[in-house]
Amino acid sequence: MKITNDNKPHISIISSSIRTGRRSHRVALYFQNYLIENNIATTEILDLKACNFPIFEERLQYQKHPEAAVIEFVEKINASCGVIIVTPEYNGGYPAALKNVIDLLYDEWHGKPIAISTVSAGGFGGSQVITALQFVLWKMRAWTIPENFSVSRVQEAFDAEGNPTDITESNLRAEVFINQLLWSIQANKCMSTFNEHNKYSNKQHKN
Repeated sequence: MKITNDNKPHISIISSSIRTGRRSHRVALYFQNYLIENNIATTEILDLKACNFPIFEERLQYQKHPEAAVIEFVEKINASCGVIIVTPEYNGGYPAALKNVIDLLYDEWHGKPIAISTVSAGGFGGSQVITALQFVLWKMRAWTIPENFSVSRVQEAFDAEGNPTDITESNLRAEVFINQLLWSIQANKCMSTFNEHNKYSNKQHKN
């Protein structure tokens, strides 16, 4: 987990769609801009389309010779204080590319604060995908925040550079969404410090 010198957390944004003409990536760009412009966190988009990973035949811990790009992706997840997943809804589910990288890892997801933004071209904002994705992340023991940043009719709500049509409403919703993620990041940091302190205290007591 990477905390910068000015105590800003590092938040990675996973852009899940690899389809031609994808529009959910606009929301990933919006969050990147929002975090930087408001001086909230350092951030990077982990673009699964750019990663162009193969279908993994095995989890990372059992791969004998993982590719350099895979190691780099894992290191970026490990260095992240929190993760925002931006996913479209495909027929009630999320992209295979996203499941591919979720299942690649295991320990790396444990306790990781994760915020989910669901996106659709229709009017339901990807509402059918949130439960399925949350359940998988819960099984991985990730820490998913309760707030969801859903986007309906994304093609109308954001332009190709991630600029929202209604910036006031988008920023108000993003503030609540991001604040919950930041709270989880801080709580996770405190719990990690507490656990380390207990380990040290127990070791000293035994000595």
